[in-house]
Amino acid sequence: MPIKVLPAEVAAKIAAGEVVGRPASVVKELVENAIDAGATEIKIEMRQGGIRLMRVMDNGCGIPSDEVGLAFARHSTSKLESASDLARVSTLGFRGEALASIAAVAQVTLVSRTAQESLGTQVKVENGAIVGREGKGCPQGTVVTVENLFYNIPARLKFLRREATEAGHISQLVSRYALAYPELRFSLLTNGRLAFQSTGSGKLYDVLVKVYGLEAAQQMLLVEGGSGEPRAEGGKTAIRVHGYVSSPSLHRSNRQYLTFFVNRRWVQDRSLSYAASEAYHTLLPTGRYPIVVLNVDLDPAEVDVNVHPTKREVRFRRGNEVFAAVQKAVRRILAESSPLPTVASRLQTAGSPSAAPSVWGQPRRLTGVGGERRPVGQLAMEVQRTAEDALATTVTPQLRPKLPMLRVLGQLGQTYIIAEGPGGMYLIDQHTAHERVLYERFTAERARKAVASQQLLTPLTLELTPRQQAAMAEHLEALTELGFEIEPFGGETYLLRAVPAALERGDIGQAVAEILDELAEEDSGEAREEKALISVVCHSAVRAGQTLSMEEMRDLVRQLEETSLPHTCPHGRPTMIHLSAEQLAREFGRR
Repeated sequence: MPIKVLPAEVAAKIAAGEVVGRPASVVKELVENAIDAGATEIKIEMRQGGIRLMRVMDNGCGIPSDEVGLAFARHSTSKLESASDLARVSTLGFRGEALASIAAVAQVTLVSRTAQESLGTQVKVENGAIVGREGKGCPQGTVVTVENLFYNIPARLKFLRREATEAGHISQLVSRYALAYPELRFSLLTNGRLAFQSTGSGKLYDVLVKVYGLEAAQQMLLVEGGSGEPRAEGGKTAIRVHGYVSSPSLHRSNRQYLTFFVNRRWVQDRSLSYAASEAYHTLLPTGRYPIVVLNVDLDPAEVDVNVHPTKREVRFRRGNEVFAAVQKAVRRILAESSPLPTVASRLQTAGSPSAAPSVWGQPRRLTGVGGERRPVGQLAMEVQRTAEDALATTVTPQLRPKLPMLRVLGQLGQTYIIAEGPGGMYLIDQHTAHERVLYERFTAERARKAVASQQLLTPLTLELTPRQQAAMAEHLEALTELGFEIEPFGGETYLLRAVPAALERGDIGQAVAEILDELAEEDSGEAREEKALISVVCHSAVRAGQTLSMEEMRDLVRQLEETSLPHTCPHGRPTMIHLSAEQLAREFGRR
C-alpha cells in the first residue's frame, strides 16, 4: 500500500484513544481546564457512570466568542506560545488536545461567556466538527456537556466497565483534585444526587474529613518540610514537601491511598510511592500501606510534565533529591509523632448501646444483648488479642517519641510483660519488643561493620536447595556482615561455623534456611538484605510462651525505652498497648 496522510477524522480518533481512555479521562481534562481558567467553584455531573452524560460547570474566566470554535481545533491552547515554554509548564493543561479528542468520540455542547461579554456562546460538536452555533444567555464561566461517549467507536464502548465502576473512577478523580485545591469548591452529582462536595475553605484538613471521614482525618499527621536552602549555583529552589500522612495505626490493604501532587498536579510516580512507603519501614504490618496526601513543590523547570498525553507521569531533573525530600519529611513526622495504641473504654450505660469506631471506619459493637455492661473480667481476656487486632484499636497520636519510665510488675501468659507508668498500665509483647531492640542494635552494628559473631563448637551441616545455594552465593558478603560463616562441604552440603551472637535460640539450621529463602525473593538487593536482617532478628528474639525473670523483664523494658521507635517491631506490629488510669477508673465504676 502506498504511504498517504490519514484523513483528519481518523487521525483525531487515534489521538483520542491516547487521551480519552474512559469517562474519568474526560472529567480530568475538563476539570483541569476549569482550574486553569481561575474557577473558584466547579460542579461535575454524571449519569450512568459518565457514559450517558458528563457535565462540568465552572465560574472561571470563560472563552471569548471568537475563540470558542478554535478551542476544538487540535493543538490549540492559550497556555503555550513557544517551544521554550515547555521547559517550565505551570498550568495543568498545555497540549491543546483535550477538547478535540473528546469531540472526536462523543457529542459535545459548550456554553461560555467572559466578563466583558453580555451574551454567551453555545456550540455543538459531533465527530470533531461544529454542527451548531448560537448566542445564549449564561453566567460568566464555561459549561461543557459530553454525551454518549464512544458512540462512534463501539469496540471501545464495549470494553468499558460497569456504570458503578466508571462512576467510582470519576468520584476518586474529583476527590483528588479537591485534595490538591482545597480553596476551590468541588461538587459531584451522580444521577441527580449530590455524592461529594468540598467546603472550599482552603484547609486541606477539611477536605480530608470529606474524603476519608472524620475518624481517619483525626489520625492524619501534618507534614511540612523541605530539602534545605536554595542552591547558589543555577538558582535552584528548595524542594518543599507538605500535606498529611496517616499515623502507623491507620493503614490500608493497597496502594490506592497513596496520593501525590507535583506543583499541585496529580501524578502517578513509583519513586514517590516508594519513598513514602520506605518512610514507614518497620512501622506497618506486611502488606499494609499508609494513607498519604502529599504535594511536592519545586521549580517548574525542574520537572518534565510532557511525558505522556494523559499528563499523569512526570520526570524529575533531581530525582534522587526529590526522593530523599519526601522520605525524610515523612520519616521525620513519624518519629516525632510516634503513636501508642490504647485500649478503648468498654464501659457502656445500660439501655443505651453504642459503638466505638475503629480505624477502618466500621463501628465495633461494645455492649452485649440489650446494651448490658461488659463484665470487667472480660476486658482482661480481650486485652490478650493478637498484635494485628491491637493495631485496629482506636488510637490517639501523641507527641511522644520515647517511652515514659516504666516499672515492671510481672508477666501475663508467659507472653506479655505487665508494667506501670505515669499514664496507667502497659502490656508489652515480649517477642515484638525484643525484635525492636535487636533490630536497632543489629542496624547500628552493621553500620559500624562490627556485628558480633559466635563460633559454633561443632560446625552445623546444612542441606540447601539450588535456590538457596544461588541466594547464598550472590549474598555471601551480606551474610558475612550479619555474622554468619558458611563454607561449602561438597554437593548440596554446607558447613555453618559461626552465627550472629544474638542467634542462640531455636533451630539455627531452620533459621538459616528461612534467611536464604528471604534473600531469594524477587526484590531489590537492599530490600532482600533488609528482610534477611529482620528474619535474623525474629529468630533471635525471645519467644511467646517463654518465662522471663523479673530482672530479664526489667532489662528488656529498659532497652526498649532506649530505642528510637519503641512502639512497633520491624514487621510493623505494635510492641505494646496502653490502658490509662482514667480508663481503668471508668471500668471499675469509679468515674
